[in-house]
Amino acid sequence: MDAVRLIVKSRRALAGTGGTPDILTEVWQAQALAQAIGSRLAVTGPPELRGEALGLTELAGRGCGVLEAPDLTLEELRAAQLTELGDAGRTLRHLGGLLGEVGIALVGLACSVDDEGTYWQCMEAIDAADESRDRVREMLRKLADRESLLPEREAG
Repeated sequence: MDAVRLIVKSRRALAGTGGTPDILTEVWQAQALAQAIGSRLAVTGPPELRGEALGLTELAGRGCGVLEAPDLTLEELRAAQLTELGDAGRTLRHLGGLLGEVGIALVGLACSVDDEGTYWQCMEAIDAADESRDRVREMLRKLADRESLLPEREAG
C-alpha cells in the first residue's frame, strides 16, 4: 500500500483510540511505519536524504523499542503493508504530521496515567517521536533546497 494511505490510516486510528493500551498500540504502529519509511528512503530515496533517512529509521526503532510490542497479526501491522513511497516530499509532510499527533497523544496519556512505568514509557516515546519528526523536517528542508537548485542547474 502507498505510504501516504498508510499514514492517513494511522492518523485516523490514533484519533479514534480510547484507552491507554489502544493509544500505545497506535503509537507503536506509527513508529514502526516511520521506521519502514525511513528504511525505504535510505535505500531507494533521493541520495541527499539517505543519511537522515537512516537516522529516522534508528530513532523510530527506538520509539518502538521503548514501548511493549503489541500483539498484532501481519495483516494488522501497517508497516508490513508498505509497498511504495510515492512522492518523497508528500510522504514526509504526512509523516511529520503523524509524528506530531503521536507526540500530542503521548503527552495527553502521560498526564493522565497513574503508574510511573507508563509515564516514563510515554516520556521516552515522546522524545523518540520528537527526534523522528526533526529528521523528517530536515529531509523536507533538503528536498526544498534541491528543488530551488533545479532551475539553476537547468539554466546553467
